[in-house]
Amino acid sequence: MARLTHIDDAGRARMVDVSDKPATAREAVASGQVRMAPETLALALSGGGKKGDVRAVAEIAGVMAAKKTAELIPLCHPLSLSKVAVEVAESPDGSGLSVTARVKTTGPTGVEMEALTAVSVACLTLYDMLKAAERGMVIEGVRLVEKTGGASGTWTAGAGTKP
Repeated sequence: MARLTHIDDAGRARMVDVSDKPATAREAVASGQVRMAPETLALALSGGGKKGDVRAVAEIAGVMAAKKTAELIPLCHPLSLSKVAVEVAESPDGSGLSVTARVKTTGPTGVEMEALTAVSVACLTLYDMLKAAERGMVIEGVRLVEKTGGASGTWTAGAGTKP
């Protein structure tokens, strides 16, 4: 079984020491979805809700969240991010809104958590802004889609379980 990097030999939580790792270009892509009724989706896509353009606000919230990841997840390293792009679009099957985040950095550790945090907060923002229209929306499928860079190289969802 693989050893967990955030647990020391005594079983205590620790921040991983990345000081000896080389700085390399790293990128991560994450995605998620907010499932909703067709009427709620139409309202979201129209940009005419009481709270304004919900997609634009969720995209900004996702960018802001990526930049705050180390403050939210206790053992994450604070990173200098070179790119955060969050896109909210209608799901291909028309069941709601899909969120995709792409995060880049050059450094000694990856940006998977930043991409996942961006998607999670963007989905929560969509829920918050649309809950007056529908409280039964479902946030689902938040996951890492791809990561590149670092010692483990490239990993793509569906191509294997280990990075």
